[in-house]
Order: sequence, then C-alpha cells, then structure tokens
Amino acid sequence: MNAEDESPRLLVWGAGAIGGTIGAYLVRDGFDVTFVDVAADHVAAINELGLSITGPFGDFTVQAPAFTPDTLKGQWDTILLCTKAQHTAQAAKSLAPHLKVGGAVVSIQNGLNPLTINEHIPPQRVLGSFVNFGADYLEPGVVHYGGRGVVVIGEQSGQLTEQAKRLHVILKHFDEAAILSPNVFGYLWSKLGYGALLFATAVTNDSIADALNRHEDRALYTELGREVMRVALAHNVTPEAFNGFDPAAFLPAASDMQAQTSLNEMVAFNRRSAKTHSGIWRDLAVRKRRTEVDAQLGWVVKFGQQYGVPTPLTARLVTLIHELEDGSRELGRENLAELHGLLIQERA
Repeated sequence: MNAEDESPRLLVWGAGAIGGTIGAYLVRDGFDVTFVDVAADHVAAINELGLSITGPFGDFTVQAPAFTPDTLKGQWDTILLCTKAQHTAQAAKSLAPHLKVGGAVVSIQNGLNPLTINEHIPPQRVLGSFVNFGADYLEPGVVHYGGRGVVVIGEQSGQLTEQAKRLHVILKHFDEAAILSPNVFGYLWSKLGYGALLFATAVTNDSIADALNRHEDRALYTELGREVMRVALAHNVTPEAFNGFDPAAFLPAASDMQAQTSLNEMVAFNRRSAKTHSGIWRDLAVRKRRTEVDAQLGWVVKFGQQYGVPTPLTARLVTLIHELEDGSRELGRENLAELHGLLIQERA
C-alpha cells in the first residue's frame, strides 16, 4: 500500500531518537510529515539541512518542515507523541489545539503515558504504542538508528477499531512487522519490567549486554523484574513478551532458571544492536539531563503502594538515579552495591 492511499497528515511531536527515526522513515515512504521539537537548534538543522538517519540499516536524509511548539500553526489528523515521558503532560496540553476533531494521538513513548494524555484529550482519541528499537539523538539534525525491536500499537480499550487498524498500517511503513494488539498495556507494563533492568544497568558504565551478562548481578536483576511483574498482576494486567524479555520468567511461580534463560535472551538481543547503552545511560553520562525514571518506575512504586505490593529495590533504584542526576554520586558498578545490600536484607 502506498502512503498516498491513506493520505493522512502526520505531526510528529518530539523529533529525537524515537520520533526522528519513525518520522524520517514515514517521510521517505511518501507521507506528509511535520516535526515539532523544543530544541530550536534541532529544528533549525532539520529545516536547513534535513533530518539525517545513520546506522547499520542505511544512511539517508529527508526533507520535512519542523517547528518549535510556539511557532507551530494548524491542525493534523494524526499526532505521534514521541517526547520523553516526563514531558508528556506539557506536550499533551500544547498539542491538543493542533489535533483535528476526530483525529488521534498515539503515545510512542516509554511508560504508561496514555494515562497522562487522557487528562488533556478524550481517551477514545488516544492510543498506546510500544517500541523497543534502539536509537539515539546524536546532534542537531542527526539520529542514529542502531537496532530493530518490536513495534506495537493498540487502543487503550483493547478494541481492534478501524482507527487502530488505520494507524497500524501507517506504522507498518516504518516496520513491516509492527503488531496491532488488543493488549497494548500488557506490552507497556512489560517494558516497565525491562526498563527496571535498564535503569539498573545505567548506574554503571557497562553496556546493556555486558551488565545483564554479569552472573553476580543476576539475582538482583531477577528480583527487580519480579517486583514490577507483581505490581502488574495486582493491576490486573497480563504482561506480553518481547525481544528476550519473558514476563512469565519473572512471575511469582517462575523459577530462577526461567529468569536466567530470559536474561540470556536479552543479552543476545542487545549484542545484535549497534546501540550498546541505554538512552537512560546516555542521559546521565552524555547529555547530563534528567531521565524518565519518575515517569517510568515511578508508576511501579505508586501502584505498588496502592495495592500493598512492596517495591523496595525499585524505589531505591529511583533514588540512585536521582542522585546521579543531581551529581551527588558518579556512575560505576559500586552503585549496585546498595541494591545488593538491600536485596540481602529483604531476603534475611
């Protein structure tokens, strides 16, 4: 199917790693795409030189208009919200006037962000999307696409509506294996479980694969995954597997061997990617900015408290990340020592 057959006008709100990659592929496939980003230098570079995608899947540059939120005018049929999770509320408030009546917003982010967008846009107009591909913003106008991963879209209600089917077709122009799911929140909760592991790897300078492959830390990673999955079950969510993360391996009845197998598969998946470190680590070590920890793991702690499900490791990990953000501690494997000590204390 050609892009012209669907003829939607697409607004990509957040032209960084996720939005820049997806948007560039859609432009290359003939879609009418407009980019929005708060970084004025990035917007200027896109307008002057185009948006360039680099990496193992080929280098290319596309031409598309780009704006900062304060200079944007007009309305769009479809808005792909691709900002960092902590910026969701402000972005949703800012983009709402640019959504046509009957249009849709797709949250293509980490975390349970449709719940936040619902406060500004009717839930029936807000879809969730789960992505696990590897990409990094390198510099103004340039994004590195380092590794493919699962792409999922679905209605919050779980219904396979015509709206969801139409948007699924659009995402297939980015990744032909994109999935239309009746359980998108199952994927998003699994990403929180995987995300807890990534946040733990990010307090060190190890790559994702090297960190997850350290057998002396496997019990810690296993318990972090189990904390998130226990909260997901209490929240009446059925987690979905993806790219080596098998939520069943972290459920209460699962064995340590099942968790080991899943961790091995996550190591293998990450070894295949040109993106060696998480975006979390990049935020801490390279870009020196706040991470998505509150907008991701904060949900786990919040719902854990609501349902009476203890999440001591997750809560302490959130604190560790904040201390790294504030500069009161430095990246290194010694940061895991506190989590190991807490794990021993909890098991005593």
